[in-house]
Amino acid sequence: MAAQNSVLTQIARPYASALFDLAQGENQLAQVETGLSDISRLIGESEDFSRYLRSPVISGDAKATALDAILGKAKVNPLVGNFLRVVAGNGRLFALDQIIAVFRELAARARGEITAEVTSAAPLTEAQAGALAETLKARLGSTVTLNQFVDPSLIGGLQVKVGSQMIDSSLKTKLAAMKIAMKEVG
Repeated sequence: MAAQNSVLTQIARPYASALFDLAQGENQLAQVETGLSDISRLIGESEDFSRYLRSPVISGDAKATALDAILGKAKVNPLVGNFLRVVAGNGRLFALDQIIAVFRELAARARGEITAEVTSAAPLTEAQAGALAETLKARLGSTVTLNQFVDPSLIGGLQVKVGSQMIDSSLKTKLAAMKIAMKEVG
């Protein structure tokens, strides 16, 4: 999985960098980021759409046609729409999630923010996310943007990754450590 993520990152980085440079040059960084967040939410909410984008069986032209229809109905920023058409035309829609993630990193870095990946057993409330962001801001000394993920297998607690640092307070990890400790004793 890590190797696949690395390959996707290598594919995504030039696309995200090009869009970032274009959005910054057009003074539309916030609008483009919002548009990409909307697309990302659509991918996350619809498993069928996500599978459709990643499917190697469906041709790039068919994906581009479907995406064009979706963009026609949605009121997407023209810069985002054109960018998505280019990505579709180049057959890179399978890497769209990673492209959006890299773009968000670039935009956050430009604002002086740090991005933290937070995985929890259940979705965090706005109050919980706000408190976590404030705690991380106090610890790291700069504004923190949270990318939230849900993994029910954690049972409870959180996994927070900031750069190369990982804070794991999940019950799953604690139970695994107890299991290992018990094997060593008995």
